[in-house]
This record gives sequence, structure tokens and C-alpha cells, in this order.
Amino acid sequence: MSSIREVPDSLKGTEPPYDLLVVGGGINGCGIARDAAGRGARVLLVEQDDLASHTSSASTKLIHGGLRYLEYYEFRLVREALIERERLLKIAPHIIWPMRFVLPHSKMLRPAWLLRTGLFLYDHLCTNMTLPKTRAIDFKKDATGRPLQNQYVRGFEYSDGWVQDSRLVVLNAMDAAQRGAEIYTHTRLTGAKRGPDMWEATIENLSDNSTRVVKARAIVNAAGPWVASLLHDTLHIPSRNNVRLVKGSHIVVPKLFEGSQAYILQNPDKRIVFAIPYEGKFTLIGTTDVPWDQDAGHVEIAPDEIDYLCESVNRYFDKAVRPSDVVWTYAGVRPLYDDNSGNASAVTRDYVLDVDASAAPILSVFGGKITTFRKLAEHAIEKLAPHLSVLKKPEWTADVALPGGDFERSAFQRQVSKLQDFAPHLSSHTAWRLMRNYGTRALQIATREAGDMGENFGADLSRREVDYLLDHEWARTAHDILWRRSKLGLFVSQDDAERLQNYIDHRHTDAHHAVMQDVA
Repeated sequence: MSSIREVPDSLKGTEPPYDLLVVGGGINGCGIARDAAGRGARVLLVEQDDLASHTSSASTKLIHGGLRYLEYYEFRLVREALIERERLLKIAPHIIWPMRFVLPHSKMLRPAWLLRTGLFLYDHLCTNMTLPKTRAIDFKKDATGRPLQNQYVRGFEYSDGWVQDSRLVVLNAMDAAQRGAEIYTHTRLTGAKRGPDMWEATIENLSDNSTRVVKARAIVNAAGPWVASLLHDTLHIPSRNNVRLVKGSHIVVPKLFEGSQAYILQNPDKRIVFAIPYEGKFTLIGTTDVPWDQDAGHVEIAPDEIDYLCESVNRYFDKAVRPSDVVWTYAGVRPLYDDNSGNASAVTRDYVLDVDASAAPILSVFGGKITTFRKLAEHAIEKLAPHLSVLKKPEWTADVALPGGDFERSAFQRQVSKLQDFAPHLSSHTAWRLMRNYGTRALQIATREAGDMGENFGADLSRREVDYLLDHEWARTAHDILWRRSKLGLFVSQDDAERLQNYIDHRHTDAHHAVMQDVA
């Protein structure tokens, strides 16, 4: 949130060097910054856009082992992800919670014995699993069968987790900042000179084009879809690894079914599509797997992807979905490690961490999935520790709550009640939403008196909440607030969104004037 000013040549190099310069404000970059800062490292993270503005806010929003990866014998990845699922449920119980997934059996696709075997492995690869295990379902007797077509008579139900993905990124950045890391959004690395044991990097503030030269003992390249181009084009470093860009698109439609369960649907092409309860009134449907060789920063769903997702759910549900029913779409590019698979769906979701220590070290992150970000960060620190003594301190992130997550998962409703006791004017829905977004930090937003919450920008979004997001979560625009810090964009009118942006603009102007008066 700090500004970047031009540094005179006479002052360059006078400030102490950073231990790590992290490039990329997605889940991996913010996770690594948090881990390193918590070990005492001096960390600077730069992100060219908003936090989680690309891949990390365009996921299917699941904390899961990846049931279908068992078909590709990715046992290590699935086991690691299932273990991480348990850990993340404990350290972020406000934004991550369990969800049951219903898997209808289709006689034309995978046989029932294969599904049963896969689910048995899924339940037992993680020895400390706390979630309910798999059960077989007779859809003629079970309520989960009501939305389904009559041809589906049996299936299975298993456990996984749901996550507010972009909030997970922001909370990692917040925790990193509280531990001393500097987080710069709308800032990019434009170049760097590499010495034997130090990098001299130039970063640019894209808001005003001011630049700053910093020194860092190591660089972490967590640029996601741009990981290879950062190496080749910006730093001019060859790499033996590469990424495979795969576009994943989602649609949101009015609610298709009642209940808190999600559905996992098998398709004739052997891909699976999820249908998930979303924001109370909607169903989220995704995802596609489409090879991508265009600009990773400008990604939109294609009409044929919308058709594909509609057809997928229409094979299973009584209630048909048409493209005209879609109320919102989003798409992102997944930067998967290129394992030379011919099928985009078969490309590994595992990650590779490549360290080049021929001079000042640089670690590049290839691949990964949101569920394993914390373990990926630990592995990254392990690989850098031989080159940076400060990183040799013990690992610590497995049991430390993310901001607002300092309560037991079973106590969530009690936390909601506590918030309502403090601010009785909050509706039950608003209190629930604030607790789901901010956890115990909702008490920093809510006020005892309704009038102190300030202007309402629609969908119970108050000035108090907006100010909190601007002051503590790096939000800069209405879009940041409505579509990444929350999903209130689904409920706010265009007029309200413009009113919100006008408020933010005026607030920035007032802050700028105050700074100029202080300088004068």
C-alpha cells in the first residue's frame, strides 16, 4: 500500500537488502511471503495488478485432494492435498469449511467398483481425516436424489472443502505484512542485475510510473502464468522447465437445487464438472480445460464453453440450464507444470520448484494448486534455506491461524452470535457474511450503533466495511471489493457500484490532499 518514489542514484543501495523479493501476488507468492516473513526474513512482494487478480480468484474454490487425480496415479499429490485440507480447515475456519459432494453413478462411464475403490483410497490416504467418510446413496430414498433425473438411481457422497479463494490470498498477504513483509500491488519487476550473491532489481509503480531500485539476496518467481516469461524476457535466464497454460471457465446460474451439498458430474469425455451451491441464491458450475496460448491477463469464457457446461449439468439434473440463464461467468489460466501430456485434463496439478543458484539465487514456481499452497511455500523455503541463513528457522505455518481464523471450526455459529451480541442491529445474514469473510476481525468492522456503520452501498455493504478493505486489504477499486474481497457484485446494482467507486475516488483524492499538505 506504500507508494514508490524515484530513488536518486546517490541513495541507491543505501537501504538494507531484502532477503526475498517475491514476484507475484497470487496464492503461492503470498504463501511464500508469509512463511518467510514469519521466519524473520526481510520480504518484499510485488504484484502487477490486485492481489489474486488472475488465477487465484478464478478457481473452482475447492480445498480438495483431487479425486480424479487418482486415475493418473498422482497418489503423492492427492495425499499431500488431503493432509493440507485438514490443516487449512483448522487455520482458516471462517473462509474454509467442509462440503459434501454427491457423485451420481452413470452406467455409461466409470464402473461403480472403480468409483468405490477410488473413494476408499480418498478416505484413507489421509490418516488424520476428521470429515465424514464416503457413503453409498440410493437416490430413490435420499433427498440428494431429488434434483436428479430418474435414470440415476445410485451414487456416492464424500467430503471435501470449500474456500473463498481470493480471500485466502489476501489473508496470507495480511499475515505476511503483520510479520514485517512489504506488499506492493500494482507494481511490477521491470528488470534486475544479478551479482554473485545479490540482486539489484528495479520495480515500477504502475499507478504513477515511479520506480525504485532495491537489493535482494534472492528472488522468488511466483508469477503464475508469467513464470516463464519473467525468466526469459525480464531476467534473461534460461530454464529447463516450462508451464502449460490451460484455461478454466465457470458459469453461475440461479440455484439449481436445495441443500448444502455439491454434485460432481462425470462426462463422456472423462472430464468432471462440479455443480456447487454459491452465495446462497446461485449454483456455480465448472470447470473447463482448454489449452491457452493467448494473453494470460485477458481471459474470458467462450460460447462453446458455456454450452459445454450447460450440457454437462443437463445430463444429470431435471431442471435444465440454458446459456440465457447464466448470470455471471469467470475464467482464468492455470499455469500447470508442462509434463508433455497430450490431454489438457491429464496435465499434472503437481508443482515443481526450480532453484538456480549459479549466482544470486532465484526460485521459480511451476504449477501447483490452491489446496497445496502452504506446503508448496514450505518446500520453497526448504530449497532456499541453504542459500539464506535466515530461512533455516523452523517451519511454523501448519498450526498458526490466518487473520480472523482464531477459533475452532465447530464454534463458527457461536462467533456469529457473539458478533450479533456486539452489534445487535446486524441482520443474521449480514452477521453470517461478515464472519465468513473476516472471522473474528469482523469485530473491527461492526459498530454497536447502526448509524456508525455509515453509508450503505447496497447488499449490506457499509462504509465501515469499505474503509476496512481500503485500509487493511489493499483494495483500490469497486471491482476489487465487489468481485475479489467479496462476491457482492452479484447483488449490487450498477448504480450502487458506481456510487461505491465515486466514494473510493473521493477518498483517494482527500488522502492525496492530506499528504500534500503534510509535505508543504
